[in-house]
Amino acid sequence: GFQGDRIHARVPSGVARLNTLVNDPFQLSRPDVHDISETIGNDLVGTDHPVLNSAARYFFTPNEDGKGKGKQVRPVMVMLISRAMEDAANVEKSHLPAAHVYKSQRRLAEITEMIHTASLFHDDVIDGADTRRGQPAAHREFGNKMAILAGDYLLARASICLARLRNVDVVECMSTVIEHLVRGEVLQIKDNRTGVADMEGYLRKNFYKTASLMANSCKSAALLRGNVSGEVVDAAYLYGKHIGVAFQLIDDALDFEGSAASLGKPALADLNAGLSTAPVLFAAENHPELVPAMARKFKEQGDIQLALKCIEETEGVRRTKKLAAIHAEKAMDAIVSALE
Repeated sequence: GFQGDRIHARVPSGVARLNTLVNDPFQLSRPDVHDISETIGNDLVGTDHPVLNSAARYFFTPNEDGKGKGKQVRPVMVMLISRAMEDAANVEKSHLPAAHVYKSQRRLAEITEMIHTASLFHDDVIDGADTRRGQPAAHREFGNKMAILAGDYLLARASICLARLRNVDVVECMSTVIEHLVRGEVLQIKDNRTGVADMEGYLRKNFYKTASLMANSCKSAALLRGNVSGEVVDAAYLYGKHIGVAFQLIDDALDFEGSAASLGKPALADLNAGLSTAPVLFAAENHPELVPAMARKFKEQGDIQLALKCIEETEGVRRTKKLAAIHAEKAMDAIVSALE
């Protein structure tokens, strides 16, 4: 199988190693993000159309067993950066009350989650996905048209909330994310139609589809803080970018390791969808016989088995995790150098 040794990123000097009892990011940010889904579902996406209302709230009102609620990685990142900025900012010179800044950053975290969730509605329709977060994908529950409209509605509501922050730089920053989401999806469709992806194109697509939202959300959190240097704003962007790249690489690796229960979607979903992710691309470097199977999107009998064999022989999953660790190190280096 693909279960290999754990790969750990190098931790910069002076930074404490992760301890779930002391500095777990999800526990540290819990007071700031624990009710984000509830706030979005109850206060930000209400509409008088009952079906659209149910669809838009689909991922913000989890079932009793917890299914449907995401990991909220993006809001966690936004609020952790926001708290870190409290020390980096020149509070004495700030013309904004601390409570106002926090409220704006918290709203940014909600906006980030709304944009991400809207992309899930659209992606699942395009990919024909059956499940998401351990429950039926929205388009399986409401139909393709309503799922697309619900995604559009979430983007519209996010845009209104964004405008109300009254920060032109943040509006421009977060608007770029929506453009990038479309670019990333177009690149993926183009790969599906024109042939084999390469590693450079794969990483570019992943930046547009995943890392851009994390990068620009973290940058926006720094901009909302005010009175921080350009170096700190740039560091926040690089932190989000590299975490985003690492996040997607690990997600692609887990597609070969996890179960449907742990992933919230079927294992080998990418291969079955015809996608050549990092483990496949690494394997193809040493197995040119894999390229024709990639070009035909693993549609012929035996193609998926061939891919799995080549990935195992070349340690494609381990190499993917190693690349993710490199990006995690770059993320830590960026934020540590800016805040020390």
